[in-house]
Order: sequence, then C-alpha cells, then structure tokens
Amino acid sequence: MSYDIIIKNGLYFDGSGAPGVPRHIGIRNGKVDAVSLSPLDESGAEVLDAAGKWVTPGFLEIHSHYDAEVIAAPALKESVRHGVTSVTIGSCSISMVLADAEDCSDLFTRVEAVPREYVLPILQEKKTWRDAAGYRAFYDRLALGPNVSSFLGHSELRVAVMGLERATSDVVPSEAELQRMEQLLEEALDAGCIGLSVMTTRLDKMDGDRAWSSPLPSTFASWKEFSRLFAILRRRGAVMQGAPNAVTKVNVFAFLWQAHGWFRTPLKCSMLTALDLKSQPLLHRFTRFSGWLANRVLRGNFRWQTLPAPFTLRLEGLNVNAFEEFGAGEILRNIKDPDELYAKVLEPEFRALFKKQVKAVLTKGLWHRDFSDCWVTECPDASMVGKNFKQLGQARGLDAVDAYFELACQYREALKWTTCYGNQRLPVMHKLLSSPWTQPGFADSGAHLRSIAQYNFPLRFLKYVRDAQLAGTPFMELGQAVRRCSGELADFIGVDAGYIRVGDRADLVIVNPAGLTDELDDMSEAPMEVLGLVRVVKRNDDAVDATLINGRIAYRREQEFPDDLGKAQGYGRFLQGRDVQPRTAPVRVFQPATA
Repeated sequence: MSYDIIIKNGLYFDGSGAPGVPRHIGIRNGKVDAVSLSPLDESGAEVLDAAGKWVTPGFLEIHSHYDAEVIAAPALKESVRHGVTSVTIGSCSISMVLADAEDCSDLFTRVEAVPREYVLPILQEKKTWRDAAGYRAFYDRLALGPNVSSFLGHSELRVAVMGLERATSDVVPSEAELQRMEQLLEEALDAGCIGLSVMTTRLDKMDGDRAWSSPLPSTFASWKEFSRLFAILRRRGAVMQGAPNAVTKVNVFAFLWQAHGWFRTPLKCSMLTALDLKSQPLLHRFTRFSGWLANRVLRGNFRWQTLPAPFTLRLEGLNVNAFEEFGAGEILRNIKDPDELYAKVLEPEFRALFKKQVKAVLTKGLWHRDFSDCWVTECPDASMVGKNFKQLGQARGLDAVDAYFELACQYREALKWTTCYGNQRLPVMHKLLSSPWTQPGFADSGAHLRSIAQYNFPLRFLKYVRDAQLAGTPFMELGQAVRRCSGELADFIGVDAGYIRVGDRADLVIVNPAGLTDELDDMSEAPMEVLGLVRVVKRNDDAVDATLINGRIAYRREQEFPDDLGKAQGYGRFLQGRDVQPRTAPVRVFQPATA
C-alpha cells in the first residue's frame, strides 16, 4: 500500500505532551495512516525529509479576528506560513452570523482597525445568510485554507434581536427579546459554533454613522442577561470567551462566580488576558492567582489567554487605539476628519488636558503612557529614526508629549513609531507560559493590520522554550510546549484538531528549530491577498519548512503556497464544537484538572 506523502526522519510530537521521538509518518487520503519507527516504503509517495526538524501537530489560534478576511481571502496565508492550521473567529462579542452586512461591519471595523470601506462592500456582496444554519452552510461550501471554528458574538446577537440603536443603549431587553437571544444561541450551537463571546470593557467602539463611537452592544448587557445565556453554555458544554473591564477590572470577580463548579457544571471560560504589562507590573500575579482560585478552589474550568511574545505595536501618527483608555485620548479617537484630528492637538487647552490625563494612574489600561518608551522607526526626517519622543523633545526644548504632537502634525501617518506594552521580562513570561491556568492566544490575527503582527505566535512560544533549554535554565519540556499550542487548545475549545495519531486528519507542521531566532520579532510590511491592503507582519521563513492541512501541502518554504489554496476545497473545513451537547442531553459534571 502506497502513501500520498511521507515525512521521514523527523522528531515527532503527537500533541499529547509526550517527548519527541524519531518517527516516519505516512499520510494517505488526508489522514495519518502510519507513525513508524522503521522507514516506510516511499514508492509513489511525495517524500519530505525532516532530518533535524520537529514534526508537530498544526497549531491552533483560538483568538483571531479573521471574520472579514476569511470571507474575502480564505487561504489566510499569513497564518498558514507560520504553521497555524486551525483558527477561531467570532471573538470579543463580534461575529458575522446573524446580523445584516452593515451591522456586522459597524461592529467590526473600528474595534479591529480594519478599514470600513474595504469590509462593508465585501459583506454586502457575500453575506447572504441571516441565521446560524446559513452561516454554517457558507463555511461548508467555502474553499478554506486553515480549519475554522467560530463563536457567536454577543454584540451581534443583541443587534440581531434588538436592533443596532436599542442594543447600544441602556434599554433593557424585554422578556421576549431575552427568549429570542436564548433561542438564537441554541441554534448557533446546533449549527456547530463552539460557544459565545462577550465583552465588558467599553474601550472598543462602534463604526458607521448610526452608533459612531458607542461602546459595543455587549457592554450594555446586565449580568441577568449574561447569566441566562451562560446557563445555556453551561448546560450544553460550550465555551464562553470574555473580557473583564480593562480599566477597573473589578467585574473579573463576577466572571469567576459565573465560572464556579460548586454543585453544578462549571462554565468553560477563556478570558482576556494574562499579560506582563509595563502599566501594571503586578497584573501577572493576579491573573495567575485568580486562575488558581477559579480552578482549584471554585472548581471551575477557567483559563486566561496569554500572548507568548513581546507585546510590541507599530503605530502611525495619531492613530493609537490605546487613546481610548482615557478621556482626552478618547476625544481624539472620536474625531473622524483627519484635518480636524490633527488640528485638535494644536489647541493649548486640549494639550494640557491630555498631559494631565496621560499621567493618571487609576485609568491605566494596556498602555504604559511613557513617551520616553516610544521610538521612531520611520520618518521623512531620517535623523529622528531610533530616538524616543523624550529625546526628540529635549533637542527641541519641548516635553515628550509636545514633541510627539508636533512631529505627528508635521508628518502625520508618515511618522511611524513603536512601543512595547509589556511581556518584556523573561522570568515573568516563563511563569505565564508554564501556568496551567493560561493558554496561548490573543494573537488578534486579521485585525489591527497596521499595528499588531502576532501571526507567528506559536513559533515565538517554542522559541521561549528552546532558548531556555539552550541556556541551561529550562522551564518547560518541549513536548509540553507543543501540546500547549496544539492538543491542549483543541481539547479546551472542543474541536477535532491538535494531534498527530493514526486516523487523525493530517494537519501538521515541520518546524526547523534553527530558525527560531530573534528575527521572529522583526516587523515588516506585506500586501494582503485580494483585499489590496498592506499590513505589518513578522516573517522568519527559516522556522517552518512545511505546513500540511488535511494531508495536503498548504505551504512549503521553497515554493510557498500551492495555486489552489483558498480556491479549491480539500484543505481546511469548519470545525464543529465536538463537546457541545444536543439540547436534550443530560448534564455532564466537569472534573477539574489535577495539574
């Protein structure tokens, strides 16, 4: 019996956490047909020699915002080239399941920093469905690159039931509307969605003309509304993805209460986010402690998503999402007209307010607000490149904020600068990555096209582990690191992915460990397929030799991508929530992990 593809001589990791072992892998008809200690018969097979390489399951991204891009350019090549074979959409209460095209666009584009003028026409052309069954049917027909799983977004659910204007107000939904939300959530789970995503931070704002700059609809919901929807998730074994208030953070305790498993089935929770922020240097302790509390004491099934990479952003002019975190910055974010925006920062009264509020401690969110830690990377005046705004201000007799505003007004988007929000302390990162209460996520692929480039986050995770081993200070076994980016995530969200075992769909990656270098953090720009936009990316193509999806080579370093990726079916598919129970199924009691 011949194989379609043989991967020989690789160090094989099955996704279970077991150490790597030398094996030869035979693939036939899209599935893993053999995992052999002895060489396989190569006659008739395409042979990939993985000598000196790691053969791992395809990586999962459980927090992407590919909702718009996957409809227009389903190959999702920027993830596939980094070994990601499964992505989850519908995060942060924003999905494209139920509402009409304009509603979905207005929910998505400003929050995720993808231009509305690109997204809205795509949705108007291609979004023909208005229910969960139609949504699932669309993805079953689509020529996917990686596999796709999906949440139903609570903001979209509210809009579909209440209308955009009422959903973004303090109007309390009627009993009939609450029952309709429950019905639509049940239908989404029936159609294969893995759960519901919600949002409680009011920093993310609406686009469009009808509810411009309003917080997302999910933030207007009461805990009574959340509780009714969460009860469905709990009963059916589905996932809740959420985020506490980014500024006050107090309502994290409400989420912990929702998650508890005392005398009931716990709610499976994946929460944003466990980071080592410069603005809140003790936050990592709280997230790890709260994870222990939720899982060990409250008997929950609760995880914090963490970013396994330095949290570095590339920014342009005054286009800074983090300005939403305080009043004066919010004023800037609410101005649509660019000329009006740049004129605003020239007003002395506004500058004084901005300087006062940027120093306020109690309103600090993700951003550290230290302009001496903001560095110019590109500018028409090359003499400014490599300097921070404090240095540039001192040379001009200005403070750092004034220097930033003056340069932004002079060069606008041609002034490109960068800053690191956090994840810069290596010992803390090792603790976050090895905590049993965190999971690698929060890459935000498909969003923030001009500022965030974390498409290669699984490779960055493996680099942390390999670097520590090479330094003689290991904090995690390599097999466990592979599992954390594959099988562990698949098991948590309940999809059939994340493993390489005989009979499994052959989604796997050949990783070159010698390519896990500091170049994984280097940012550059690259055009997006179909959309005509340019986004920032991190590329180190030495790290991945090949990515296979459904037993087909979806990326190979020498040849890049096959012509039919994203154009022909046979690669990825819609991954239904495996653990979601039918509506009439008996309640299952979760047994908390002993780790």
